[in-house]
Amino acid sequence: MKIHCVMAAIAALALLPAATCGRAAELKVFASTATRTAVEQLGAEFEKATENKLAYTVGAAAALKTQIDQGAVFDVVIITAPLIDALAAAGKIDPASRAVVARAGLGVSIRAGVAKPDVSTPQALKRTLLNAASIGYAAQGTSRSATEAMLAKLGIADAIKPKIKLLDKPAPLGIAAGEVELGLGPVSEILPVSGVQVAGPYPPELQSYLVFSAAVSSASGNADAAKALIKFLTGPDAAAVVKAKGMEPG
Repeated sequence: MKIHCVMAAIAALALLPAATCGRAAELKVFASTATRTAVEQLGAEFEKATENKLAYTVGAAAALKTQIDQGAVFDVVIITAPLIDALAAAGKIDPASRAVVARAGLGVSIRAGVAKPDVSTPQALKRTLLNAASIGYAAQGTSRSATEAMLAKLGIADAIKPKIKLLDKPAPLGIAAGEVELGLGPVSEILPVSGVQVAGPYPPELQSYLVFSAAVSSASGNADAAKALIKFLTGPDAAAVVKAKGMEPG
């Protein structure tokens, strides 16, 4: 197993451009909350392989874009594809550097230790939501619109409106804090939260995938290192980490 890990590290190094072997860079990485655990694990491997250092700003994709629009300095941004499109149109990123990092499916979260409700079919999910005492999802972020579209498809948006709580945090953190019974949002945001478990993904008929893309800032002073990071995040050796964190590789 150790030999395999060494060979994988050597293969990852081979993917990096020669420019990363010179002066170490400090890269400012803006990453959506849904991608955090995968990006941070892979980022640690990148740091070891290149001696570059990464500084993270993590939050809702829309909030990160707002910071960039207001002049925040960054080298790499990892947010949903439509927001990357908007940054490209505004000249904030290098369009040629963009690449899909991961696809995050949505699911239902609940407190750990309690019986998991059935969410495996549209009808089962509908019953679970109607029977829940309270339901929460993040007020900011692309997952909100996808979740509200799902509720509309089920025809229960009005019926459950009184028990919906829009959270200022990812839904699993709301459950951990005792604010809501059920949470809705990216599965990748559920897995790392202690005291919370995945009840299940949305049924295939109702599932939506958030596509997260990375791009290099058009004003980055470390463009070569930033491009190398994106290459590392989207390389074949990154796929297993992305899957382990509840997402699908790009």
